Amino acid sequence: QGQLKIAPAAMAARWRLAARFHHIHGANIRLDASRTQATRVESFANGLCFSQEPLAPGQIFLVEIEEKELGWCGHLRVGLTAHDPQSLEVVPEYSLPDLVNLGHTWVFAITRNHNRVVVEGEEAQARGQPWEPFLLIDRVRIPRDTLVGRSRPGRYSHILDDLYKMNVLPATARRSRIGVLYAPQPDGTADMHIVINGEDMGPSARGLPATRPLYAVIDVFASTKSVRVIPVDYGFLSLQTLCRLVIQKHIVHRLAIDGLDLPPPLKSWCQHE
Repeated sequence: QGQLKIAPAAMAARWRLAARFHHIHGANIRLDASRTQATRVESFANGLCFSQEPLAPGQIFLVEIEEKELGWCGHLRVGLTAHDPQSLEVVPEYSLPDLVNLGHTWVFAITRNHNRVVVEGEEAQARGQPWEPFLLIDRVRIPRDTLVGRSRPGRYSHILDDLYKMNVLPATARRSRIGVLYAPQPDGTADMHIVINGEDMGPSARGLPATRPLYAVIDVFASTKSVRVIPVDYGFLSLQTLCRLVIQKHIVHRLAIDGLDLPPPLKSWCQHE
């Protein structure tokens, strides 16, 4: 009760296969063979990408920032559109304002800070503890672990461990993970939610037509050079993941993992992912 029922293995497998980009994209985008990595090869615009298929209710389309490019102002833009990419005569140069001006499109510009949307009369939701295993958005229940971008530990990384544990990897940084989904509402419409490193930014748009197919929009814009789609399984957390959550909750800092009597693969999993 109180969660979206997605459990069947066939559904999970289909969603993993759907976690790739549409073959229709902006003129400056190059996709890899699997269509899971999108790289803008020149300029700062014409970087529009779409999900291969419309999203199911509660299905998150999640990407990780893989490369940045210095010299440009602005960052990744994310949202939803009711336009089938194949119906577009020309892929717009920008998601904001070009694609939005076509109508039935809702796009959110990701910034270094202040991404949370607070509706008048509502208070911002409190940030959850980083070891809470699931993110809850209305009736949608998503394993949090996959949603969180992780910095790689370095020689002095233990100094930043408080930031690491609070999941405050900057939204526009490399390895930051950003996702979009829509949550159906009782009146037949839907709310669009942006999720940044496991934190729900709140409903970025309301009143979306839940009865129409809605595709994810990923605009690889300006200082964002390359992104990769991250598949999300809506099931039970693995024993390996549960072990990692417990270990990370109790250690002083990540470098302390080296001194634990654990198999090397599990140590690496706890430190690096």
